[in-house]
Amino acid sequence: MKENEIERNIRIALGCTEDVRVFRNSVGQAVVKGRTIRYGLLKGSSDLIGWRRLEITPEMVGQHIAQFVGVEVKTATGRLRPEQKMWLEMVNEAGGKAIVARSADDATSSLLPEQS
Repeated sequence: MKENEIERNIRIALGCTEDVRVFRNSVGQAVVKGRTIRYGLLKGSSDLIGWRRLEITPEMVGQHIAQFVGVEVKTATGRLRPEQKMWLEMVNEAGGKAIVARSADDATSSLLPEQS
């Protein structure tokens, strides 16, 4: 399966829940009328970015927060570039949740809350 197909499946799977919201993060540049325009976050940032809803510990009396998430979409054999690996590490170290997903199941099992 191609990356764009995996990404589409992830967006569909996560879109069926209220707990996670992800958006396409295209990163690159284009030359328009002789000017270079850069778009997206930064080189290496995840294909999908957004947040997931978390319930806070008892001292915050059941309030919810939005935790930043990043999903780097790869095929079964796809490899992370160094800048992608660095991005995932930075997000996770800062308290976000950044993952590599090779299928919609990877994304949902890592990002959605466990069902009791």
